[in-house]
Amino acid sequence: MGCDMAIIDLNSDLGESFGPWPMGDDTAMLQIVTSANIACGFHAGDPAGILTVLREAAKRGVAVGAHVGYRDLVGFGRRNMDPSSAELVGDTIYQIGALQGLARAAGTSVRYVKPHGALYNTIADDARQAADVIAAIKAIDPSLVLMALAGAPIVAQARQAGLAVVCEAFADRAYNTDGSLVSRRLPGSVIHDPAAVAARMLRMVTEGRVTAIDGTDITLEAQSICIHGDTPAAVAIARTLRETLEAHGVKLTSFADAPHV
Repeated sequence: MGCDMAIIDLNSDLGESFGPWPMGDDTAMLQIVTSANIACGFHAGDPAGILTVLREAAKRGVAVGAHVGYRDLVGFGRRNMDPSSAELVGDTIYQIGALQGLARAAGTSVRYVKPHGALYNTIADDARQAADVIAAIKAIDPSLVLMALAGAPIVAQARQAGLAVVCEAFADRAYNTDGSLVSRRLPGSVIHDPAAVAARMLRMVTEGRVTAIDGTDITLEAQSICIHGDTPAAVAIARTLRETLEAHGVKLTSFADAPHV
């Protein structure tokens, strides 16, 4: 089902710049979103840049999450991988721990975990890798919330393991009829029109439904909406989305500061 109340979180993937190569406009996005998924150095980001973003998030009161991914800088974490359980547990703990240290230095704290890219898509329905990520979170800090794809099997799996889970919808990504995301390799997988994005997410918040790529409606349970920070129109999309939601009486607040299950 959709949100019972007109309250929603807006999140974005930030801290992904690397040395002299910028990725997105983190400063602008932090003025719009309520939660920030911060890269942890495995798929993107470098310590100095991550620390800068964390300080800006702390200054603006934006909740911070660890955006953990496969060890894949060249592929930006979007290539499918099959690490052993020992590797995936260790890598996940390592990334969360690194971000926790940087966050502490920046005057904030890590409140949740959102896997990135191929890892996010894989654990949505791969029970073994999902169990590894869940085990890693529980090992380092079981109070952390897991952000996961709305409707995916990992939601129930993580809740059964004792983790709090927040379900996520994607503002600028097309959906298949089963609730999965359309592959980025296919045309129409990313929606670039800010007005179209805002309209479909307003419907998701108020009706709990989204139109899939084939024109049929699907039902989504979501407490957070992601706007990808690395798309060319990211800031315009985020700003239009926030303005549209607020104009229709929707309250924007981080799920980390509100009740969740």
